[in-house]
Amino acid sequence: MKHTQSLPEPSAEALRHSEKLVAMIRQEIFRNQGSISFRRYMEMALYEPLLGYYVTGTYKIGAAGDFITAPEISPLFSQCIASQTAEVIKTYKKGGGWVLELGAGSGTMAADILLELERQKALPERYLILDLSPDLVQRQRQTIAKHAAHLLHLVEWISQLPEDFNGIVIANEVLDAMPIEIFTQHEDKVYQHHIIWEEDQLREQLQIADSDFQKTVQRLQIPFEATPYTSEFNPNLPGWFETLGKSLQSGMILLIDYGYPRREYYLPERNKGTLICHYQHLVNEAPLFYPGLQDITASVDFTGVAEAADKAGFCVAGFTSQAAFLANAGLEDFFMRALENNPEDQYKLAQQVRTLSLPSEMGERFKVIALSKSLDVSLSGFSSLDQRYRL
Repeated sequence: MKHTQSLPEPSAEALRHSEKLVAMIRQEIFRNQGSISFRRYMEMALYEPLLGYYVTGTYKIGAAGDFITAPEISPLFSQCIASQTAEVIKTYKKGGGWVLELGAGSGTMAADILLELERQKALPERYLILDLSPDLVQRQRQTIAKHAAHLLHLVEWISQLPEDFNGIVIANEVLDAMPIEIFTQHEDKVYQHHIIWEEDQLREQLQIADSDFQKTVQRLQIPFEATPYTSEFNPNLPGWFETLGKSLQSGMILLIDYGYPRREYYLPERNKGTLICHYQHLVNEAPLFYPGLQDITASVDFTGVAEAADKAGFCVAGFTSQAAFLANAGLEDFFMRALENNPEDQYKLAQQVRTLSLPSEMGERFKVIALSKSLDVSLSGFSSLDQRYRL
């Protein structure tokens, strides 16, 4: 990815699609006395039925899309996730131990996890996938049918969380796509970012925040000397974990995403926030650019994740960098196995490991957090360099 200020013009068909979504956003603005919160705008831009970025039929993941995720980079990543998953699944006797993957992308990770779980004799009773995009569900089914057809009978696509289950929830790059609130703190005032319709286009506007919003920002303990200070927070985390807590009776949630503990998230020098957008593998900071055609994300406050999970009845069972997690979960062994099977791929495999592990690539920017509930199991992914103290 690279930062850019000049973005390619969408096709005529894509423009028409975006214009339909803009019309709906404009109507929403008019229904709400002339403005909506950035959170509401982001929710519509990403998830509006039939029009939002994540629910339309366009390719988003991979070389032909807007971004590439770790499972697309290398099956070694998913094999490490599977190794950790196996430890949880093996704690359940027959009839328990489900896997639930949230936002399964192209289905590549699901296929690779299933194959590795089969190799480790730790297949779950069911492998559930919850995804909001009908297009991606179709791609997931095709991917699994292509690479792990004999395991397709274990996979079930669902539209809402099961009433209760035991096992493991896996979510790779899901939290960063949750709608966030943006604020600016200037001197002794806190402003909430809103979206308005002005001069025939969407514009951002700062409005004095109400008392509840201000109290939330104050609890983040933003360095006062860094003013004006713009950043964001995710107000959806408490409700999200509460819902998951009602569904998961015992087991673990494994979250992989990019972000920081709170004391590193709100540093004085990070005074413009972390929100970025992805469009055709170009990174930009223009979230109002053609709504529905680009990804909008923000880094994860993992302290906020831990707090919300704790209130919902989960325990933080581990927190570390992606590099440390993969190393602990057997990355070297998986690399050597792949190399033995395909010695001609040595350079390609080494490049994949570097991308997944180097601090300058994904190794430190991405974190892994495990949240357990009524589960007593040793987690190898955090056996060394468990960094819960940073939260």
